[in-house]
Amino acid sequence: MTHHITSRHNPRVKAAAKLRTGRKREAAARFLIDGPREIARAIAAGVEIAEAFVCEELVEGDEATAAVTKLRAAAGEFATVAPEVFEKLCYGDRGSGAVAVAVPPTRSLARLQLPAAPLVAVIEGVEKPGNVGAVLRSADGAGLDAVVVADPRTDLYNPQTIRASLGTVFGSHVCTATAADTLAWLRTLDVPLVAARPDATQLYTQLDYRHGAAIILGSEATGLTDLWNAADVTPVRLPMHGLADSLNVSVSAAVMFYEAERQRAQAT
Repeated sequence: MTHHITSRHNPRVKAAAKLRTGRKREAAARFLIDGPREIARAIAAGVEIAEAFVCEELVEGDEATAAVTKLRAAAGEFATVAPEVFEKLCYGDRGSGAVAVAVPPTRSLARLQLPAAPLVAVIEGVEKPGNVGAVLRSADGAGLDAVVVADPRTDLYNPQTIRASLGTVFGSHVCTATAADTLAWLRTLDVPLVAARPDATQLYTQLDYRHGAAIILGSEATGLTDLWNAADVTPVRLPMHGLADSLNVSVSAAVMFYEAERQRAQAT
């Protein structure tokens, strides 16, 4: 059954709008998804949609229309809303006409399914949700088999992360874990462990990624923790010829991911 909501003070609307803050997302065990592409990818990944709010006047184009059709079938509760109500719900300039309230999926190291000689990324302690999302988008583009967000400093389903990732955050190959658990898990994979560090002597291009690898990157503010100074972790650096000693973590990630993809493509 479809309900129509005209008041910005409707309890369901107020509860959904509060999910813009991390504390409310954690307390409610819910998060918001804006945008037709992101909504469609969440549904395709099997993410549970608890509620959907649609402003029919703002739904334009085939992509948005298709997303609304999928929401009608997937959402536990479906409501149409007036434009002023949707304005309260949407994130930034996301005026595509649809917002979904979703249940965080269960993603863990134990649930990851990897091929032989996998290519895996780990990002430890990254603070900015936009950077997390950008890393996930690059990992998706480069064909990585898994991404572990270790000791996250922002929740995985922050609206900025979802937006920057273009919905790739919903893939079953993405999970969070503690850094200690992640290192223990990586050691079971029998692949080289490669850590990006600005003070390393070896260049990232001098490593062999053709038979799998784990590419490990830290936050821009503090870099990787001492956990990754272990003897079985190889530090590498990107060449820096200017004043700065490092790149944005999402840029560094993309450069290393695509070097690994290049080597692996040449090996086939």
